[in-house]
Amino acid sequence: MNWIYLIIAGILEIGFTTSMKLSNNFTNYKWVAVFVACIIASFYCINKACQTLPLGTVYAVWTGIGAFGTVIIGMIYFEEPVNFWRIFFISTLVFSIIGLKFLGGEAAH
Repeated sequence: MNWIYLIIAGILEIGFTTSMKLSNNFTNYKWVAVFVACIIASFYCINKACQTLPLGTVYAVWTGIGAFGTVIIGMIYFEEPVNFWRIFFISTLVFSIIGLKFLGGEAAH
């Protein structure tokens, strides 16, 4: 269950980074509200995941999911560059997250 909390936290990180961009320097209050809701919910889920998963794994997976999703959102919706090296390095990040799940995700002692 804590891996589910961690994945949700990562998705919510994508939500708060994207809404931060859409908030127009925190002047669009609708997006500020989305930002605040996403960041609070994300930290709640991280807290739940940390109860049984190693802190380093939780943080690496959370930021990895957030970074991956934010890069993809940036390329699709904000017309950020799409090139071989960006795809290559974001792919290595995804493989690292998968590795942490299967090799480094045992319960904390």
